[in-house]
Amino acid sequence: MNPRQHLASIPILDLGQVYDQRYADADFHYDGHDRLSEFFGRSVAVHRHDRFFQIHYIHNGHVHLYLDDLQYRLDGPLCFFTPPGVPHAFVTDAASEGQVITARQQLVWQLFENEAALSLRLNQPLCVSLSEQRGDAARSAAHLAPLFQQVADEFVGRRDGRADNLLALLRLILANLLSLIERPQHDSPVPAQDLMQFHRFNQLIEAHYTQHWPLQRYADTLGLTTARLNLICRRLASMPSKQLIFERQLQEAKRLLLHSGQPVSQICFALGFRDPAYFSRFFRHHVGIPPRDYASQHAQGR
Repeated sequence: MNPRQHLASIPILDLGQVYDQRYADADFHYDGHDRLSEFFGRSVAVHRHDRFFQIHYIHNGHVHLYLDDLQYRLDGPLCFFTPPGVPHAFVTDAASEGQVITARQQLVWQLFENEAALSLRLNQPLCVSLSEQRGDAARSAAHLAPLFQQVADEFVGRRDGRADNLLALLRLILANLLSLIERPQHDSPVPAQDLMQFHRFNQLIEAHYTQHWPLQRYADTLGLTTARLNLICRRLASMPSKQLIFERQLQEAKRLLLHSGQPVSQICFALGFRDPAYFSRFFRHHVGIPPRDYASQHAQGR
């Protein structure tokens, strides 16, 4: 069986197909949390979105969220941010009110294509309590409520310049939200060519990580030496290029262990490993425990 068929065991929720055609036709869509809850219910099963980023801003009420391999129990105001492909499930109580932005992947990438520090954070899922922020983070959090209200006004109003205004607001929301992710800043400017190659490398990883390309093949495809590729990755991601590939494989392994219900041997083959014993050693080396223990520990926690 094709490995991608196994990955599909974590459902992709196509909002344009099952909920509202406007999601399929637009790069940007805004909705009220109440309207979505009326359709999908207060308990939303694990799913992921293909090629779409999503931002949930919950003004009030309680949220129990599973975001990748972490879980959160928070009261509003809060935000959670899900990059494309990241599994998430959540339960909100009847008092929960909020707003949801859904934006096409390519559109979001373009907003930050010249800003290394922020664009690197776009792959990181985030859930944050806005009332618990302090200092600069509190100021960033405070900007989110009026920005979301402006999005609501612009989206419903359909005034002249609506599309440009919505993009500007989306960029401001993401810039404030991503600033809440704790990650070392790169003080030195990043050459645009290096940033482009880094993005291309990540796109190649996404397309081929189950095929286990050797690093030399990635470098050849990019027109780089392995040493140059490694330097770019260390500069932009603070890790070697091989580790970026391993991280993507491990990320998908964790998701399948937690959400697919498949045995470890099946997950091994889905990820392109030929030997379940080798896959278990690989996982244990990087995570610290065998895959079966990882799955059982997280199952007990839930």
